[in-house]
Amino acid sequence: MQPWDLENLLLNGVSAKRLYHDFAAGMPIYDYHNHLNADDIAANRRFRNLTELWLEGDHYKWRAMRWLGIEESLITGESDDLAKFKAWAGAVPRLAGNPLYHWSHLELQRHFGIKERLSGDNAEEVWHRCNEQLADPSLHAAGILRRFDVRVACTTDDPADGLEAHQKLRRTGDSFTTVAPTFRPDRALDIQAMDFAQYIKELERRAGLRIEDYDDLIQALGLRMDEFHHNGCRLADHGFGDFPYEAATEREVRTIFAKVLQGEAITALEERKYRTLTLLRLGEMYNARGWAMQLHIGAIRNNNDRMTGRLGKNSGFDSILDYHLGAALNAFLNELDKMNRLPKTIVYSLYPYHYELIATTIGNFQTGEIAGKLQLGAAWWFHDQKEGMLQQLKALSSTGVLSTFVGMLTDSRSFMSFPRHEYFRRVLCRLLGEWIDEGELPADYDYIGEMVQDICFHNAQRYFGIPVNEA
Repeated sequence: MQPWDLENLLLNGVSAKRLYHDFAAGMPIYDYHNHLNADDIAANRRFRNLTELWLEGDHYKWRAMRWLGIEESLITGESDDLAKFKAWAGAVPRLAGNPLYHWSHLELQRHFGIKERLSGDNAEEVWHRCNEQLADPSLHAAGILRRFDVRVACTTDDPADGLEAHQKLRRTGDSFTTVAPTFRPDRALDIQAMDFAQYIKELERRAGLRIEDYDDLIQALGLRMDEFHHNGCRLADHGFGDFPYEAATEREVRTIFAKVLQGEAITALEERKYRTLTLLRLGEMYNARGWAMQLHIGAIRNNNDRMTGRLGKNSGFDSILDYHLGAALNAFLNELDKMNRLPKTIVYSLYPYHYELIATTIGNFQTGEIAGKLQLGAAWWFHDQKEGMLQQLKALSSTGVLSTFVGMLTDSRSFMSFPRHEYFRRVLCRLLGEWIDEGELPADYDYIGEMVQDICFHNAQRYFGIPVNEA
């Protein structure tokens, strides 16, 4: 199979190439949202083979393989790892136009120096060449972070999780990358979940506080925030389908919480009231600690009951939810702002038609204290590809301020995903390069290049305030 030179991938003009190669390519990575396993980093996990490193847990690839009619045994089933890799390799040539085609070849080149295009024809050769390299410490979990110059990596952690891996990383102090937890209290908000009462018991044990009423719940979450903060956390994260806002009093929500603990049913209206007030209380506590609050909005999850029952959650059966957002988001931010308790906030939407809506909404609540205090989040999930990124960048620049953007993230469970930052940087430079070539921006490469470097790294460094280790 012929080699593929990716040096100028997505860079469609002289200006784009200059911005990328002279300013973006050498910047460190600040990966402020991912789903990596901190235990793997703390143990510097060594991967047995390419399938374990590259395909394990990657529902992007799983969805594409199902679309191509590949049987589930070769995706998540009991087939051996080589057979699974061959199935994936055979799928790649059929993915032209899907970002997986670009990502896969970037990942093979950047991790293993494999410049040939991947296919079923060279799958076994690639398998052996890559597996031979996995003994190299730079391809173990912590080694990969160093290899890609990842200065900060923020994992995603439930308030009831132990933070032993993070404590180990902080205690040893020899990690090149600052690895910090992110506070993700979705289960504490999901009051209608079948396991909610069980979760409250888990949170109770972890916080060391008996949770008998709503005030105890808020106190327990605050105690867990303190522990997270001590272990380097400076971000919270929340996932929603549609975004709830239903004004409620403390008295109402105390009653709703008590009903659920007693095993009584609550209405959809009561659920929204509980979620709204609890999210407001969390936002206040984030603000008090100087944290950033992330709101991931618009995913409808686990839609295939048969396959979710067989494989569990996060198996690739999620999609985009269309929903009304403007009134709820404005009301939520306004409630925190009028009490002067609005934290730094990043709003992501899986429904891209809301980009301008979000950008104009967050513009209502920007203040002089922090540049870009509220952010339109990066193109997320189904949109972290060329067209989705361009749509997000154009919406942000045309209705907000692009220069304060905190940039890209991987949102990934895979240690192979860091070239997604390269992909984003190429798209960013493509857009700015086009504006230079079309005369919409001056051909002042130092000026535009400085903005590129801010978006790639420096803005996030300033915004989140997580200490960055020196190279």
